[in-house]
Amino acid sequence: MTDEATTPILTVEGAIATIRLNRPRVHNRIEPADLLALSEHLAAIEADPAIRVAILTGTGKSFSSGYHLGDLAARPGAEVTARADGPSFEGVATQLENLRVPVICRLNGGVYGGSTDLALCCDFRIGVDTAEMMMPAAKLGVHYYPSGMLRYVSRLGLNAAKKLFLTAETIKAPEMLAIGYLTEMLPAEALDARVRALAERIAAMAPLAVQGIKRSLNEIARQDFDEAGALARANQSQASEDLKEGLAAFREKRAPVFRGR
Repeated sequence: MTDEATTPILTVEGAIATIRLNRPRVHNRIEPADLLALSEHLAAIEADPAIRVAILTGTGKSFSSGYHLGDLAARPGAEVTARADGPSFEGVATQLENLRVPVICRLNGGVYGGSTDLALCCDFRIGVDTAEMMMPAAKLGVHYYPSGMLRYVSRLGLNAAKKLFLTAETIKAPEMLAIGYLTEMLPAEALDARVRALAERIAAMAPLAVQGIKRSLNEIARQDFDEAGALARANQSQASEDLKEGLAAFREKRAPVFRGR
């Protein structure tokens, strides 16, 4: 591993895809080119039925210091609106939240600004016990984009969202865990093994059921639950080979082998 900065790197190992932010000298600051690469990587994961779980992480000591403030100042609409030269930050966050497969955020260090929302878009956030987070929007004069605020309130609750947004206070890992920002908090030496174990466990689940349930739960959290769509997905799983395999494995007291159909 070197300190050379690049756009995010995608690697795929079996059913597990990993996206790694890779600007360690600037604490994995998100540049416009990174948004385009992230969008392309997410599209590649979405299109590959062999992938069943994804991991989002950063290189070095930090997860991410957030969006490039110099670009934000030069392009006032960059956080919210679509751009001619690439996707918006909000658009990539929505793409990440809606990704077909579950996503684990491997929080290897501090997370700040817009990148706190990228982590919230993930389904699990496994972080080191030295992590910290800060949302500086009000300190910078930025009214945050709507979908990000909705995620904060629906995931963390109104009181935590107000504290983070309206005070720009930095909070440490134990408080991140207490408010539900972190799913789990671990010492750094245990992080990789836990993330890997969780990824392998999710990858071993029935893909149709996992992906359908993820979509329904996110809809419920946003208060836009498509009950008819959820019922259609339930009916699809009822008629699937995955269900037959799951029931057979249960009867035969063995681990199921799901094919996602």
